[in-house]
Amino acid sequence: MDFVKDLDNRLLFAVPKKGRLYEEVLQLLHGSDIHFNRKSRQDIALSTNLPIALIFLPAADIPKYVAEGNVDMGITGQDMVVENEVSEKVSELLQLDFGKCRLCVQTPVQGPYQTLEALVGKRIVTSFDAYARKIFEPLDRQSGKTTQITYVSGSVEAACALGLADGIIDLVESGETMRAAGLHDVHTLMTTQSVLISNQKSPHTDLIEKITSRIRGVIAARKYVLCTYNILRSNIQKGTAITPGRQGATISSLESHEGWVAVSAMIEAKQKGEIMDKLTEVGATDILVTAFTSCRV
Repeated sequence: MDFVKDLDNRLLFAVPKKGRLYEEVLQLLHGSDIHFNRKSRQDIALSTNLPIALIFLPAADIPKYVAEGNVDMGITGQDMVVENEVSEKVSELLQLDFGKCRLCVQTPVQGPYQTLEALVGKRIVTSFDAYARKIFEPLDRQSGKTTQITYVSGSVEAACALGLADGIIDLVESGETMRAAGLHDVHTLMTTQSVLISNQKSPHTDLIEKITSRIRGVIAARKYVLCTYNILRSNIQKGTAITPGRQGATISSLESHEGWVAVSAMIEAKQKGEIMDKLTEVGATDILVTAFTSCRV
């Protein structure tokens, strides 16, 4: 396969090639009806139903590729966009509601440094060295000190125990790894999640909008389910107060049961149990909740 030739006139979509985001992104692509076959160890996969080429890259590199126009759009973390210093060069199209975590300053629980300010002039180890310098440079100027910032690519949490650092800057999701290393977070620098980004000068604006719309639909489908039920017409207001829908409930008469109507409305999936209980209390019957894989809202 001549990849250079096959990439002509295709939108280049960069996605994480491995790690915590990879499986989530695969589900997102599947739900968005983007078909492709990725052969083992190949970092390029051509879509079979859209003029798209998927480029599998390390999540940390994707913001730079998008910003420089090497690819048209991509999925990465907000933290990676900040670390690559390209926030002004890419457009954040959509927050994807996964990969949520915090970028935190962490120190030993029993250590002498328990605030961000206490670490000024000390040793910091991190994978986010560019962002760390932005944080500490103004603090260094104010204090007349110089904070030593050292980059490591992984296992950052081991740096304090090994005597390499007085504090670290790293991502915290559940906090288990942090606590296992005897650390705690003393300052949150930013909250982050996975995002869909695009190059601001891409010629594929229509296709970017189509993909964004599809992905938005998949995310909405994860958040909502369709609730349908029957209820006496005299109790419609009670029922729709419980299930107002996103833009209003759909109501239709039941020809087989005089005085009854059928109601359908989108509800938040996480509240479905409570909503079904409340509907039962106001006399609703035949209550059904249906999940869907995608939608347009």
